[in-house]
Amino acid sequence: MKTFFLRFILGLGVLVSVNCEAQKPKSHSSNFKISKETTHKIAENQNYTFGYLQVPENRSTSNSKTIEIPVYIFKSRNPNPQPDPIIYTVGGPGYSTMPSAQYMKYYRYLDDRDFILVEQRGNYYAKPHLGCPEWAEAVAKSNHPNFDEQQSDQLFNDAAKRCRNRLTNKNIDLNGYNTNEIAADINDLANALGIEHYNLLTISYSTKIAQVLLRDYPNRIRSVVMDSPLPLEVSYDEESVLNLLETVKKVLDDCAHDPDCNAVFPNLKTRFFSFLREKTQNPLTVDIENPEDGSIETFKLKGSDLMNIFSLASTSEVSNIPLEINKILEGDLSSVSYYLQSLLKQSPGDGSGRGMRLSVWCAEEYPFTSQEVVARETNRYPEVAGLSPAITEASVCDIWGVKKVSAIENKAIKTDIPVLLINGEYDELTPIKWAQNMLPNLENSYHIIFKGWKHTPTTYWDNPCGMEVANAFFNNPNAKPNPQCFETIETPKFKTK
Repeated sequence: MKTFFLRFILGLGVLVSVNCEAQKPKSHSSNFKISKETTHKIAENQNYTFGYLQVPENRSTSNSKTIEIPVYIFKSRNPNPQPDPIIYTVGGPGYSTMPSAQYMKYYRYLDDRDFILVEQRGNYYAKPHLGCPEWAEAVAKSNHPNFDEQQSDQLFNDAAKRCRNRLTNKNIDLNGYNTNEIAADINDLANALGIEHYNLLTISYSTKIAQVLLRDYPNRIRSVVMDSPLPLEVSYDEESVLNLLETVKKVLDDCAHDPDCNAVFPNLKTRFFSFLREKTQNPLTVDIENPEDGSIETFKLKGSDLMNIFSLASTSEVSNIPLEINKILEGDLSSVSYYLQSLLKQSPGDGSGRGMRLSVWCAEEYPFTSQEVVARETNRYPEVAGLSPAITEASVCDIWGVKKVSAIENKAIKTDIPVLLINGEYDELTPIKWAQNMLPNLENSYHIIFKGWKHTPTTYWDNPCGMEVANAFFNNPNAKPNPQCFETIETPKFKTK
C-alpha cells in the first residue's frame, strides 16, 4: 500500500472594471460581474453579494484568454462595521474556499467587518476547473492491497500525462496557475471593488499567497494572519519526512512527561519506533473483508503505512494517539482495520483541483528542490524507509511541463506590515520552526502556538479559539492577541483507556 498522505455598495447587474496598475502587460484589465446563481445555498438572513472576478489566465502573455473566479462578499453583522474587510482563501494548493460560504453564522469576523471569500483560480468552482479524475483513479488503484508498488511511478506518470493532455486540449494554459497569478487576482479584486485597505486571512498553502501580496502589492494591506505558515524559502519536499518524525516524537515525549500516560504506556516512543523499524523489514499482515464482495484482502503494512495512525489524526483526536499506538503494539489492529476497510469503500472521486496543485507545485517547489536530498531523505530513517518526502515526483513534474518561476519566489520576504503567525504545536505539515524562522524578517509580527493542536487552528470547529485569536488581531494588529480562551489551552490530557 502506498502511503499518501470593505465598505462598498454593489447593485445587482453592475459590472465594475479596473485597469490593474501593478500587472504586466499594462493592457490587461479585470472585471467583477454580479451573479444571482451561487455555488452554495446561503442562509436567508445573511446579507451578501456573489459574483465572478474576470481576469487574464496568464498575465505574462498579451493574448491571454479570460477566466472567472467566484467571490462571496459577506456583509458584517455590525451595523457600523470597520472599513477594512477580511479577504480569505484556503490552502492546498487545490482546495476550494467556496464551501465555507454555508457557515458564515459561525465566523466571528463578521461581528466586526465584512468577510470576502475568494476561490483560487483552477479550483473546483472556478472557470475553468483543473480537475484530474485520472489522478484520483490512480490513487485508488495504488491503495489496493494487490497493487505492485514497482508500478507506482508509471501509474502516476500516465495519470499526469492523460490529465495534462485533456486540459491542454481544452486550451487551458497550465502556466497561468501559480501563486503569483493568484496574488494578482486578489489585488485585482481589491481594485475592482474599490477597497482602500483590507486584511488577509490565509491558511497553510495560501500563506504563500499572502507573502507574495506583502512583497508585490503591499499598499492596501492593513494586517495579515498566516495560520500554519509555509514560507516561500522552504523546500517542503526535502523536509516533510523529518517534520513528521520530529512531531511524532514530540507527542510521545509529552506522553512520557505525563505521569499517567507514562505509567500506562512506559517507553512508548522507544517501543513504537522499534516496531516501525521491524515492520519496515517484515511488514505487518492485516486481512480485511472487502465490503463489496466479502472476499478477504491482505494488506502488508510497513513503518511508513503505520505512521498514518498519527498523520491522519485531527486536533480532536490527539489525546488518543498514545492509546492507539499502544493498541497496535499489543496486537489490537481494530483501528488499523477500520482505516484499511475505509480505503476499500472509497470511490476514486473527481480529482478536484489536482491540475491546479500540479501546476503550482511543479513551477514553484520542484525547481528548487534537490533530488539528491529527496533520494537521501527517502531512505534516511529506518522507521519509515521508502517514504518519499516529495509531494510530487520529479517525473510527474517533467510530464506536467510548466515553466519554472523566478528565483525570487524561493526567497524570504521582509515587511513591516503587522503579521500574526499561528501554529498548532503538533503540526507535522507546517512545523513551528518554519514560523520561528520567519519572525526576524517580519518587523511587526507576533507568533502564537496552540498547545496540543495540529494543522490550521483557525479552522478547528470544536474550539473556535483560533478564530477568536485571529479576529482579536484584526481588531488590534499592533498588539499580540491574548483572548481568555487562549489562556485555557494546555497540553492535552492523554487518554489511557
